[in-house]
Amino acid sequence: MNQQKSNGANNGKDQLVENLYRSAAQNNRIEPYLFDYYDVKRGLRNNDGTGVLVGLTQIGDVHGYIMDKGKKVPVEGCLRYRGINVEDIIQNCQEEDRFGFEEVCFLLLFGKLPDKKELAAFCEILGTSRILPDNFLEDVILKTPSKNVMNKLERCILSCYSYDENPDDMSTNQVLSRCIDLTAQVPVFVAYSYMAKCHYIDNKSLLIHNPEEKLSTAECLLHMIRPDSQFTKVEADILDLSLILHAEHGGGNNSTFVTRVATSSGTDTYSAIAAGVGALKGPKHGGANIKVMEMVEDLKKNVLHWEREEAVKEYLIKILNREAFDREGLVYGMGHAVYTLSDPRAILLKKKAKELAEIKNMENEFALYDTIETVTSELFAERKGSALCANLDLYSGFVYKMLDIPMDLYTAIFAIARTPSWCAHSIEEQISGGKIIRPAYNTLIQIKDYKPLNER
Repeated sequence: MNQQKSNGANNGKDQLVENLYRSAAQNNRIEPYLFDYYDVKRGLRNNDGTGVLVGLTQIGDVHGYIMDKGKKVPVEGCLRYRGINVEDIIQNCQEEDRFGFEEVCFLLLFGKLPDKKELAAFCEILGTSRILPDNFLEDVILKTPSKNVMNKLERCILSCYSYDENPDDMSTNQVLSRCIDLTAQVPVFVAYSYMAKCHYIDNKSLLIHNPEEKLSTAECLLHMIRPDSQFTKVEADILDLSLILHAEHGGGNNSTFVTRVATSSGTDTYSAIAAGVGALKGPKHGGANIKVMEMVEDLKKNVLHWEREEAVKEYLIKILNREAFDREGLVYGMGHAVYTLSDPRAILLKKKAKELAEIKNMENEFALYDTIETVTSELFAERKGSALCANLDLYSGFVYKMLDIPMDLYTAIFAIARTPSWCAHSIEEQISGGKIIRPAYNTLIQIKDYKPLNER
């Protein structure tokens, strides 16, 4: 009986929407020229492509151009975490043959590099904090699986509120404690949410591997998502590198800004971080590397000799002319809102991607990505007369493919990496923001008289 009522309600709703959706679309459309007329900074971006200044931060610095006499001048890209060049962090970790993501988490959260004792203690705390509360796995994850891992991750984070004795205590020490827990537990949420999807949505066997306290974040994730829990040091190293490179990107990126907006309202930590996850889930933000993979697969399907540069060039020209792939005119993985001449993250990941491709016997496919980067830059220079560089997304999806990481986890790995950054920005906003973020909107509605129901 209840099912019949539900079906009837859904049918009625569907009919209502079918009858009225055109009216809703018409009454919510604003003509593009009006944004220019009212000088609206759409996407909070100035006419020259630079971002509208809305805040200050000491956490990350993304540098890709300089302003000279009001003009945007391209320069080589640079990314700094708490003032330290990310290239230096990675170089040191590689020279010492150690994982670096945990050190980056410490740096972002506490604003300083840890000494050996502090880093060891922090890693130990992260390891023990991976253990979820009693029945969390069964009640929160397995009983309500989702077809989207990011959706499930958001709900997992929100559910943490119910397991916290004082979730609305926003003292800095309590917030930091929660942030450490989230940094440790988000990878576990991701792994379990994916396994639940595989079983309950995709009808595969249910495999649950408990997190290992002694492993690094990269190692633990590979251990939990692989059926046999096996991985090599090289595989863990490149995943660790990817986590470092995705960890922080200033206060203006969409998900971080959303986190800061939510924090400015005085809401709890879990709600603020979950808001960031919700923003990252959007394909315009976190799904770019998936678009790259889909584009490359379409290229390989439609270009017979994709190992030849001229054949690839013809396809890319079709993309730019809106004649191929999704007909949006975009070569995914190319271009960035800040970086102009180069994206340091792409350079660092590309180098390791090449090494992994040689191990995995995928040199030909790596060469294809390299060709896409080179040819697209040349085509853009010919058409626009300006520089266009590869961004991190061009190579990250390919790296995950070589690691046998399913596409369901691509954006979720981004979230794992960005969690300590969201936490750091939330803390900074709470301590230094001061006011609720509340920008202005111009109203375009015409004044109308209310018409009584029986006269409509």
